[in-house]
Amino acid sequence: MLSTDEVGAASENMATLPTREDVLDAAARIKGHVAKTPVLKSSRLDELVGANIIIKAECLQETGSFKLRGAFNRLLQLTPATRANGIVAFSSGNHAQGIARAAKALGIQATIVMPQQAPRNKIERVIADGAELRLYDPVSEDREIIARRLADERNAVLVPSYDDPYIIVGQGTCGVEFAEQLDAAGDRLEHLICCTGGGGLMSGLILAMQRPGLAFWTAEPAGHDDWAQSLQQNGRVENAPGTRSICDAILTPSPGVLPWQIASGHLAGGLVVEDDHIRSAMRVAFDMLKLVVEPGGAAALAAALFALPEAAKGTTIGVVVSGGNVDANLFAETLRANHS
Repeated sequence: MLSTDEVGAASENMATLPTREDVLDAAARIKGHVAKTPVLKSSRLDELVGANIIIKAECLQETGSFKLRGAFNRLLQLTPATRANGIVAFSSGNHAQGIARAAKALGIQATIVMPQQAPRNKIERVIADGAELRLYDPVSEDREIIARRLADERNAVLVPSYDDPYIIVGQGTCGVEFAEQLDAAGDRLEHLICCTGGGGLMSGLILAMQRPGLAFWTAEPAGHDDWAQSLQQNGRVENAPGTRSICDAILTPSPGVLPWQIASGHLAGGLVVEDDHIRSAMRVAFDMLKLVVEPGGAAALAAALFALPEAAKGTTIGVVVSGGNVDANLFAETLRANHS
């Protein structure tokens, strides 16, 4: 794997892909910096889905999502000289919070580029952790252009949210941990479903957990199902402009370059769910698992509930619930509504 501090966005010509050994190294590196999140089961949920569901609750991670894993793995590898110039990141919220928290812990100045309509709770937590905030208008501005300009002006390191090998293997530590917990309980997965935006978490999980007989499935909201479409067309495609969803955390334009290189050949397929399915999954998570889950974080559970392939019925399925940073008003409205 590439090993320079200056690694930013991955290129189409990256010669060396990260490996499982890189993920194991990352797990050792970030130990003590992140929480070990629980694995949960519910007999009621099993009956509802018609399968044995095992939940990896990354919504209970520090900062409320798996993103802290990649953030710490990336920033821990910066040299003192590089740290002195600070870092720049762009994110709709969860990567922003992970970077802000890791930067604060390591004494690094962080600047975060976030959309103006990002959930207020995510913006407030980034500010609370001492990061400088640059809000932008997604309709008229490009967040990557803004972030690159800021990084160039300050000679700072740009830290993408998924197209970075260090971020990917950091997210993959979730899979290392999940596999250890499964082994300890004597459980063996036949399928694994994970929400997929840029694909950093999914590609990291594949690096960490790949083995014969385990089928990996992406989960995405309708209209932003670029992974499902890309798998069908055997190449990266972009979502149609203007499509929206309540899943703010996973609304990327297309699969990331590096995540696609890693994951595309190992995926069984892409599962697509409607926003109402996701709202129902949020209610199920609260009712049956006592979890507060944000829309993007509930996409994989929604896929298990509403888009599960027939071949997966009656099997053992791992579901990564990836984030819990939901706006309080949206969550209250979701619990009150009846879309089931």
